[in-house]
Order: sequence, then structure tokens, then C-alpha cells
Amino acid sequence: MRKLLIGAFALFVLAGALSHWRHRPLHPLPGELAPDTPEQVDLAHGAQLQKGDVTLTTRAHFDITARVLSREDYAWGADAKLIPEDLALGWGRMSDSAVLASIKITQSGRFYYWHVDRFPIPRREIETSSANMHMIPADADVRRELAQVRQGQLVHIEGFLVDASRPDGWHWNTSMTRDDTGAGACELIYVESIGVLTP
Repeated sequence: MRKLLIGAFALFVLAGALSHWRHRPLHPLPGELAPDTPEQVDLAHGAQLQKGDVTLTTRAHFDITARVLSREDYAWGADAKLIPEDLALGWGRMSDSAVLASIKITQSGRFYYWHVDRFPIPRREIETSSANMHMIPADADVRRELAQVRQGQLVHIEGFLVDASRPDGWHWNTSMTRDDTGAGACELIYVESIGVLTP
């Protein structure tokens, strides 16, 4: 029994080490990797998509090329099956290694946090050139591709901004602008495709 427990623990540690290695950060050279702001086309009449017991209502077509500032995976909780991963994404000067060297970035509890000792760029530019985005994979292939994304990579994501709801009254609405901050400022993205680009 003891050998089985030791073996199980060793496998657990090995799996964690492999996951850490697979998701190790990249460190691109200085320069803006993603100079353009995300593209959004609002929809006058959104369609409804079904993911299990969750209804997704499309609000806008969304197209973004951005640097991955941080990633956070969620395996537990009511929302983890729908949204297994959050990506903190940056564009403009928030995709430049020279700027990011002065900004500490973390994620926790579905939020993205940043801290500086001295601002390398104006505060408002940090706020409007980066965001925490909740990823809803459209299918198993997209889910696998999202699971391989690494901090520091340049990614291109296409899909829809969506509002999510369940029959019991639960709902989660997407942000519709890059200018907001705090609770409710995250984008909820139904990801139809994601690709890693070479800077």
C-alpha cells in the first residue's frame, strides 16, 4: 500500500513538472509584437449557442492578435468546464518586452493584476492595452490548442464576445470595450480559432 501511495505521489509530481515545463514562459526580444488594437464588430442581433446547460449569446465578432502576458488554468468550480482558461493579453506597448520588464503581472480568481514600482508607460495605457480574457473553446481541438499556449507567445484569436446564462438564473456578461477596468471588465470569448504567430 505504501509503495502504491509513493508511486501515485511520484506520478503526481512528475505530471506537475511536465506541465510546468510545457508552459514555461518565452522571453521575446524588445519591440512591439502586437501593434494593433483588437478588432470588434458589434452584432445587432446575436445568435444563441448551446454549451451543455449554458446558453451563449453572441454580442460581437472579435479578432485579436496579442502577446500572452500570463495564463491561468481552472480545473475546479462550476465555471471551469465552460471556461477552462483565462489569458491576460497585451497589445501596443503592452506587448513590448522592454515595457513589460518593469511590470509584475499575476492572475488569480478570474482577475488579472499588475504592479509597478515606476510606470514605464502611462497608467491608462496599461489599462487600455491589456485585459484578462476568459476563453470558451468552441470544440475539443481549440481546447487542446489553448492548453498549449505559453506566456510570452504571440497569438491570434478569432471568435465572438458572448454573454453566458443558465436556466437557474446564473449569468456572466462580457465586456464590450477595452476601456473599462475592475469587476466586469473581462471579455468572455467564444474561441473558434487560435494560432501561435512568429514575431
